[in-house]
Amino acid sequence: MPLSSKFLNVIFLAVIIGITGCEQPYIYPSKPAAAQPVLEIGSARMADGFRLPLTRWPTVGEPQAIVLALHGLNDYRVAFNTTGNYLAEQGISVYAYDQRGFGETEGAGYWHGSAALISDLKTMTDLLRQAYPGRQVYIMGESMGGAVTLAAQSGFDLDTDGLILVAPAIWSRDSMPWYQRLLLWSAVRTLPGKRLTGEGMEIKPTDNMEMLYSWARDPLVIKATRVDVLYGVTNLMDRAVMASKRLQSNALLLYGKHDAVIPRQPTCQLVATLNDQPLYRAKTVIYDKGHHMLTRDLHANLVLQDIADWILSQQQIIQVTDHGYCAGIHNQSES
Repeated sequence: MPLSSKFLNVIFLAVIIGITGCEQPYIYPSKPAAAQPVLEIGSARMADGFRLPLTRWPTVGEPQAIVLALHGLNDYRVAFNTTGNYLAEQGISVYAYDQRGFGETEGAGYWHGSAALISDLKTMTDLLRQAYPGRQVYIMGESMGGAVTLAAQSGFDLDTDGLILVAPAIWSRDSMPWYQRLLLWSAVRTLPGKRLTGEGMEIKPTDNMEMLYSWARDPLVIKATRVDVLYGVTNLMDRAVMASKRLQSNALLLYGKHDAVIPRQPTCQLVATLNDQPLYRAKTVIYDKGHHMLTRDLHANLVLQDIADWILSQQQIIQVTDHGYCAGIHNQSES
């Protein structure tokens, strides 16, 4: 029976904790701030000297708007190749950087802490404001990047004209079943450095198999994730959900009905939260054929055109699919 299996797993991990004692999750250390942040050719230098590899997709002529793009867990800036090329043709220049711990950054594969990722986002936004005075600057966060984008709404003065949340990672502890929370708590205190590959889970993040095969062969895409990185991402998602209740910008939320990574329930809870904001507008588009990698799916052009239209017109997008998609969703964290 499922419940019996879950119970046995919990007992097993409790025994491990009793035998081995508790270890601590590792956070890759940052250095003290020592210089002014600066945009360089192919990178950005943060105040602590940390280098963030950076790619720009320029427009022909002056851009109408700027998008700063944040990738998902284990991914890196190449995730926005399709997005960058498409939006550049629409007059929108895109910048994407490798977040700390991913891609070509120092300490790739280790968790650098939510605070460092959020601080980098604020710094990058400020640098683009300085580089493009008078232009609108938008932040696009995909999956984990969406969690960073939302978490930055709390405690930071994020100077942006709008948020684009592409299948944001908002699977916080409040929406996890109790045994999943306990398993994560136990694992990070016993085997924080254990690397998990996810083999056998049969999760399909996109219907674009050619792209997925190329992505899986890319040596800069992390294939095995440390337990303490998963723990850190969960802490980040907790912060993102809390911060979403204090929205500081207009937002566009995009989600696919076939998303096998971020569940429907927490996403629908985010939809309700964003729709309840008193000062800012939030619009949701749910794609019938969409998967987690919406901007790289076979129907990515539909998603990218919605993004371009929203940026250039700032008009409300009509929800193009089932208005009752989130009906009946409730908090199942105790189930």
